[in-house]
Amino acid sequence: MVNNLELIKKYADKLDKAIKHLNFSFNRIINLPTNPKLLDDLQMEMWESFSARFARASEIYLTKYLRAIIISKDPGFEGSFRDLLDFAEKNSLIENVDEWLIIRSLRNITAHDYTESDLEIFFINIKKYAPKLINIKIIY
Repeated sequence: MVNNLELIKKYADKLDKAIKHLNFSFNRIINLPTNPKLLDDLQMEMWESFSARFARASEIYLTKYLRAIIISKDPGFEGSFRDLLDFAEKNSLIENVDEWLIIRSLRNITAHDYTESDLEIFFINIKKYAPKLINIKIIY
């Protein structure tokens, strides 16, 4: 059985790789238009890669890494996702619950179909919140 410190290390390593990939994609889309009507196929592919990497990094951070750290601090923790974020904020693991709820909701909508205007709003938002993920301080 894997102990909690090994689990934190495992998820920290995965998160570190996911953040590096997200940062690479972020740098590729940073100057691209967010309006899908203005994108060629290659640019759209860059946005799609970026959104997938955003989803992966946020998923690893919120459901794996952060949960493992919280359980190391409170082995009996069994709260909801919101409880997890509240605990993380109280323990200075995150700054603002509401921002992380938004990031989670953005992660949840990556698999949906969009109208062009919805897609533009989605691109604007993941571009806005990506630095929050990219700048996570990973604790081993």
